[in-house]
Amino acid sequence: MKNLLTRDLTLAIRAGGGFGLGLAFFLIVTVLMPFGIGPETGTLTIVAPGILWIGALLACLLSLDRVFALDWEDGTLDLLATSPLPLEAVAGIKAFAHWITTGLPLVAISPLLAVLLNLPPDGFFWLIASLFVGTPALSAIGTFGAALTVGLKRGGLLLSLIVLPLYVPTLLFGAEATRRGIEGADGMTPLVLLAGLSLACLATMPFAAAAALRVNLR
Repeated sequence: MKNLLTRDLTLAIRAGGGFGLGLAFFLIVTVLMPFGIGPETGTLTIVAPGILWIGALLACLLSLDRVFALDWEDGTLDLLATSPLPLEAVAGIKAFAHWITTGLPLVAISPLLAVLLNLPPDGFFWLIASLFVGTPALSAIGTFGAALTVGLKRGGLLLSLIVLPLYVPTLLFGAEATRRGIEGADGMTPLVLLAGLSLACLATMPFAAAAALRVNLR
């Protein structure tokens, strides 16, 4: 398991599997939004939680088609399917590697980008906490979508159509936790719900992804 995780991390960084691409996309979305919305700081403060969460969500989505694609192309996925390591563990490791190379950097850079959207200092903790708690769910759900579409031509478009509706609860709870933190209200309730959603996804999605891989490998 450790060797597989190390291999996936190395491939993600060397092949541009999301480490730099996700950060660049997150930066572009954050920089362009004020031009489209306008320079009013009050308006930017109101929409900042939603923009930051949508940017993080789409940045995670960019690299999902590469989760299993490289292994499918070079035959590694067939070897993994016949190895002693269960496919459920393989899917879990893939999701964890995606989170480390995509979700975790987004969490780290989010405070800097929040300044561009005039996010109040009171909201920084809630933004970081919600992204840290919620991005594992994005990676787990995305791994399931990648398993469903592996080997398909133009699977990236189908992957987006499958995954985006499943991302909606995570987006709602994450943005709501940040918004409540800005307003001085109790943001713990949506944060706890977000944590429960992430734990549920981490517990179930590897099994769903493994079932999808077994169907595609037949």
